[in-house]
Amino acid sequence: MDPLSREQALALDAADPLRGFRDRFVNNDAQRIYLDGNSLGRLPLATRDRLAALVAEWGERLVSGWPEWIDAPARAGDLLAEHVLGARPGEVTVADSTTVNLFKLCSAVLDTHAGAIVTDRGNFPTDRYVLEGLAARHARELRLVETPADAVAERGAALVLLSHVDYRTAELADLAALTAATDADVVWDLSHSAGAVPVDLRAAGVQLAVGCTYKYLNAGPGAPAFLYVAEERQAQLRSPIWGWFGQRDQFAMERDYDPADGIARFQAGTPPVLALAALEEGAKLTAEAGIGALRAKSVAMCDLIVALHDAWLAPLGFSLGSPRDAARRGSHVSLRHLEAWPINVALIERAGVVPDFRGPDWIRLGVAPLYTSHADVWDALDRLRGLVERGEHHLVDAAPGRVT
Repeated sequence: MDPLSREQALALDAADPLRGFRDRFVNNDAQRIYLDGNSLGRLPLATRDRLAALVAEWGERLVSGWPEWIDAPARAGDLLAEHVLGARPGEVTVADSTTVNLFKLCSAVLDTHAGAIVTDRGNFPTDRYVLEGLAARHARELRLVETPADAVAERGAALVLLSHVDYRTAELADLAALTAATDADVVWDLSHSAGAVPVDLRAAGVQLAVGCTYKYLNAGPGAPAFLYVAEERQAQLRSPIWGWFGQRDQFAMERDYDPADGIARFQAGTPPVLALAALEEGAKLTAEAGIGALRAKSVAMCDLIVALHDAWLAPLGFSLGSPRDAARRGSHVSLRHLEAWPINVALIERAGVVPDFRGPDWIRLGVAPLYTSHADVWDALDRLRGLVERGEHHLVDAAPGRVT
């Protein structure tokens, strides 16, 4: 017996308090099921309209628009602080990429005290690469351990870098417990949790964090990342990238560099005004829906993936790559299979389902509660079951491309 019928999935969608948000996103192919919002969120209709209006404003106002545009990083940061991150006004700014912001915060920490650099081997590649470069630059020992718990147990560490949600397994780390378990500075990467999992940085005692905005916050491809520094740490840390937007008085151009007070000192170059407007629109949708409601729906849909995996997919050679306990899981579920890559390709090309793949054998199914439905989940797993039973994954060209 199926763990949940399609009719029951439709009934859950009919009763879903968030169901109206689905129609506020661009969706030009009703037959395609998009389960990759954990990589790139859909385009909100409000964002499309806002960007069109802002492009027109650019054409009309030219440089005279800067008095309104110049504070966009702080506005976007305060919006995220209040509705997504559990931070105070003036503790979050939006700038650059996650990689650059990681470099800024981690380098600032290493400039303040001695000790080793620690992260877990399974951390996202850009996080590890940044640390490799910093270890060489600062002549520090880089220790790669097995788990986040191992990382905070390391003695003699100056810096520990951890991800709140594991990008492959979706395992959810305990922000408060792990932060409190070490005397080292802990920098958290929130890229796979911001906008989908409740985050309360102040309550958890977190002082340093970064994250991207193009996943569950729907800010668009390559959208700028956020950077959080607790108010009590801001005066102690100095960005290694000195730019005119981090200068105390950026238009007093005859002066030597003097970092601004507060979070603004972590700005560097001119902010991307169009991208920041897109982020604001995406974050407003998240704020309107409420992170509690988003999390509840995410849990229900991920639980459905797990149940359908057990009933339909496990007999076909799949195994669950994510925690069964929803309290230990983010907003995606990973399925493992020896032929994961050709199955992933077949899902996209032959079944109209868009997941993503992470090597060597992980298919990630990401649910974005603002626009993913229970019926989407049911139909996607049904299509996956059918194509594997029919062997359709043996009929596709499985040559790897640059993007997986």
